[in-house]
Amino acid sequence: MDRVYRYQRHFYDLTRRYYLLGRDRLIAELDAGPGATVLEVGCGTGRNLVRAARLYPEAALHGMDISHEMLVTARRAAARHGAALRFAQGDATRFNPYAAFGVGRFDRIYMSYTLSMIPDWQATLAQGICNLAPGGSLHIVDFGEQERLPRWFRSALRAWLAKFHVSPRGDLERVLRALAADLGADLRFRSLYRGYATYAVLRLPFHGE
Repeated sequence: MDRVYRYQRHFYDLTRRYYLLGRDRLIAELDAGPGATVLEVGCGTGRNLVRAARLYPEAALHGMDISHEMLVTARRAAARHGAALRFAQGDATRFNPYAAFGVGRFDRIYMSYTLSMIPDWQATLAQGICNLAPGGSLHIVDFGEQERLPRWFRSALRAWLAKFHVSPRGDLERVLRALAADLGADLRFRSLYRGYATYAVLRLPFHGE
């Protein structure tokens, strides 16, 4: 990943703003109050965390990414905007937040266009849920199936995404619903922009619920 992003990180945000749709909606709906602990899995350039810091100045915001190069850019972005963010390098499929941050569980964890880039995305989901506190929520936005968009657009988009090793996860809803059922969790899953993107929030029950 460092080889991929060594140069891309310098113009990543300028290009992604036009097609990574739904990110700002996800951040706005985190509802991270004072003292809430928040983790972004696959934080990349830090763009989302800087925005979250503006909305939730009293929350404790953390980001992890497998790419050292991306984290260099993320730390610079945090310093430039005066955002008190903490970062760590790690593998999302087995990330240990206590070892990285001294935080055992998070109140909010979010994944923005991350699962479509990670081969073992189901392990990433499972690890994210393991790192959630009771009553905490996992927020996801990613590419959808584009089922209500023109066929030519869908084909062109998929071909273009494949060049960047990005694969929409067509069975994301099924996997999330199975996890929610096993955990007794609440799940909201919706399609955005005629299927261009999917948006999900899985909320764990509190102990005793």
